[in-house]
Amino acid sequence: MKLSVAAIAAMILTATTALASGFVRVSVPDPDGPALEAGVWYPSDAPGASQQLGLYRQTVAADGAVAGRNLPLIVISHGTGGSFEGHYDTALALADAGFVVAGLTHTGDNYRDLSGFTRVENRPRHMKALVDFMLASWPHRAVLDSARIGLFGFSAGGFTGLVLIGGVPDLGRFPHYCATHPEEWTCRKVKEAGGASRVEPGAFVHDPRITAAVIAAPAIGYSFTTEALSSIKAPIQLWRGDSDEILPHPRYAQHVYDGLPSKPEYHVVANAGHFAFLAPCTAMAERYAPEICHDPAGFDRAAFHREFNAAVVAFFKAKLPTP
Repeated sequence: MKLSVAAIAAMILTATTALASGFVRVSVPDPDGPALEAGVWYPSDAPGASQQLGLYRQTVAADGAVAGRNLPLIVISHGTGGSFEGHYDTALALADAGFVVAGLTHTGDNYRDLSGFTRVENRPRHMKALVDFMLASWPHRAVLDSARIGLFGFSAGGFTGLVLIGGVPDLGRFPHYCATHPEEWTCRKVKEAGGASRVEPGAFVHDPRITAAVIAAPAIGYSFTTEALSSIKAPIQLWRGDSDEILPHPRYAQHVYDGLPSKPEYHVVANAGHFAFLAPCTAMAERYAPEICHDPAGFDRAAFHREFNAAVVAFFKAKLPTP
């Protein structure tokens, strides 16, 4: 069968203008610090195009129109030395499934600036400011359902998420812990930074608007006693790699699991290291941040993320159901 030039052109145009999630960068005011950079992914019927996002590339409709109404919101908190960009593939999977997803870069604890990475009390405050912005100031806030808000947190972001949903860490446990485990990555890094900041439990803010959380490889897990976790009511999907070289078992995710009043959906990923929950690496990531690209021999991060992202989407769909 012969095709006309016009038909072929139409086929090419259709193939190159596939629909994609919308994406926009925003600046989030922080009442107690400099503005926070953030990225927002959302459902969109606009055509997508490939664009650079830090160390990654994503296909999105930049500033495309939002599709849908009464959309649930997921906020993302990254790990120490990261940025909102590091979980872009999980954000895209959620946006494709009908969620609005907002991730920020934590001031003083990101790949450009680690000057405040021991000031972990700032992290929950940053996330609360992000939720405030999305509900009150984001130009498309009218499409959001303020009764359906979830959180995804990785590593230090997992700690942040546990605090936001009601956990009260005792960082006074840190000196004894690191005296016992001085070889651990966190203990070495805090020592290099001049020691941990003293933080009173009352310095941490909670956000009851967040009603479901995915927590991956939570940092400082040992700081949560059973009593400190007793106020958590939100359903949790908890993840850890069984070969985590940064947060060794059983003092982090397992400690949190054991202390939670209601047992979460718990996933232990075979042969996965700490960075397995970050987006699969690109050649640029391998070049500029090889440490986040390290996986145990034989572990296929891209294959894992197909399963991981699907499980995250399924959890939030179940726990933040359509009214």
